[in-house]
Amino acid sequence: MERHGARVLVVDDEPDLLAEVKPLLERAGFQVLTARDGREALERIEREAPDLVVLDIRMPGLNGREVLRRMRQAGNWTPVLFLSYVGASAERALALLEGADDYLNKPFEPVELIARIQAILRRTRKGQPSLAACRWLRSGELLLDRLHRQARKGEQPLNLTPRAFAVLEYLMLHPGEPIARERLLDAVWGWSEDLGTRAVDVRIAELRRALGEDPEAPRWIETVVGFGYRFRGEVEGQP
Repeated sequence: MERHGARVLVVDDEPDLLAEVKPLLERAGFQVLTARDGREALERIEREAPDLVVLDIRMPGLNGREVLRRMRQAGNWTPVLFLSYVGASAERALALLEGADDYLNKPFEPVELIARIQAILRRTRKGQPSLAACRWLRSGELLLDRLHRQARKGEQPLNLTPRAFAVLEYLMLHPGEPIARERLLDAVWGWSEDLGTRAVDVRIAELRRALGEDPEAPRWIETVVGFGYRFRGEVEGQP
């Protein structure tokens, strides 16, 4: 459930970004804290227990990924939204495996930052591990093993390409949320590859064949006409 007046900690070593984002989020109804490096971030997280952390990946000293790692090792499940410049999709996939709830590329549209924060707060519960922190994702008889990159439906293993698995994983990490084709392309392929959104549609078709899905009456993957796709099943996470 989205939490009204949630406390958000924004961590970035760029003063101009903090000066821009803080009033933006306050106007959206959030209580906003800031930190300029990883060590200050860990101190504020422990002392003030924010509801969500917006965390820059590339900072001098203690970078964002190390901050996240220390949080999760300490059993702190505060949701984290990474900020990063456009990079390799493999780096982003690793960040999600390490327990980040989502990431957003710089530069970003203000409305997109607010929407991502609201979506994370809706699907997480304070003090409890989020789906991003779980090894297993389950929706009915569909089960994903995120560590070994394997999926099965009931007792039947699904023979998925790595890209198709990554698309399914991303959709299941964001249940109920409409995901644009461009966002999936960015998340799974990265903009370093010269591909169009048709690549996403091809992998969705692969997933539907493997799952035995009827696109007209989908159980799991729903088309959002003119936009992208949504995972419509309920998702449970297991450590």
